[in-house]
Amino acid sequence: MPGASKPKLLVLIGPTAVGKTKLSIELAKHFSCEIISGDSMQVYRGMDVGTAKITGEEMDGIPHHLIDIHEPDEPFSVSEFQERCDVLIPEIASRGKLPFIVGGTGLYIESFCYRYEFAESGADEEFRREQALFAESNGAEALHGRLRAIDPESAERLHPNDTRRVIRALEIHKLTGETLSQRLAAQKKTTPYDLCLIGLTMDRQMLYNRIEERIDQMMEQGLIEEVEGLRKRGYTPDMVALQGLGYKEIWPYLDGTSTLEEAVYRLKRDTRHFAKRQLSWFRHMRDIHWVDVSEPENFSASYENIRAIIAGRFGSDF
Repeated sequence: MPGASKPKLLVLIGPTAVGKTKLSIELAKHFSCEIISGDSMQVYRGMDVGTAKITGEEMDGIPHHLIDIHEPDEPFSVSEFQERCDVLIPEIASRGKLPFIVGGTGLYIESFCYRYEFAESGADEEFRREQALFAESNGAEALHGRLRAIDPESAERLHPNDTRRVIRALEIHKLTGETLSQRLAAQKKTTPYDLCLIGLTMDRQMLYNRIEERIDQMMEQGLIEEVEGLRKRGYTPDMVALQGLGYKEIWPYLDGTSTLEEAVYRLKRDTRHFAKRQLSWFRHMRDIHWVDVSEPENFSASYENIRAIIAGRFGSDF
C-alpha cells in the first residue's frame, strides 16, 4: 500500500460549529486514537466558553493534547505547534494509538502535515510598532486593508482582529518583497505521513444558523463572566489571545463603549466571517476527503461514511 512505511496520521478539519467534536470522539473510540487539538485558541487556560473548548465530560476518556498549555499572555505560534506535534505523534504511536489532529486552524494543520519550512526573514521592530499604533488609532479593519492591498489571498485567510499575524504578513512583505501567500505557495507540500485528511462541510446557511445558536449558548454559559475574569487577572485586549473571537467583541461592552446587543451582533457577524475564511483556507489544501454533514440528524450515516474512508486509507488493520 502506498505510504505504508510512513507513520499514520488522521486529521479532521472543518469550520467552527460544523460538528467536529462529536464526530472526533466517536472516531477516536473506534480507531483507538489520541487527539491533538489543531485549534490555536484552545491552548489558553481560562478561556473555555469563548473558544468552545471541549469539556472533560465530552472527551469521554479519550486523551487530548495541546489544550490548556499556555497562559493568555503567552503567545502560541505555528512553529511551536509543529515542534510539539513532532514530539507527540511518535509518543502516541509508541503507545499503539493512532495520532488524530482535530481542529480548524488551517495554517497550523497544513504547515505540520506538509512540513512547511519558513525561512527566517528577520524582524523590524520599529515597523511592527508603527503598524500596531496604526491599528490602535484607525482600527483593525484599516490595518487589514493594508494587507488586502498587497496580498488579498492572505487577507482573505486572516481575520482582521488577528492583528499580530496581519502585522507579521505586512512585515514579511516589507523585509523580503514576497507576500505571505507567495511563501506558502512555494512550499513543496509533500507529507512524511501516511495521511488521511477528512474535511467536514455543511450548507452555508445551516452553518451560520449553528454559529448563532452556539454564540447564544456561550452567552448563557457565562462568556461575559469569563471575559470579566480575564480582565480582573490583569490581561489586556492587545494580547494575542484576547484578540480571539468572543473576547475582542465582548471587551468593549465591559468597557462601557458598546451595548450588549451590539457586542453580540458583532460576535455573530465576525464568527460567520471567520468560518468563511476557514473554508477559504481549506479550499487551498490538498488531499482532503470532503464529507457533507448538512443533515445533523443523520449523524450515523456521516460517521459510517468517514469510518469507511479511514479504513480504506489505512487498510485492513482498521
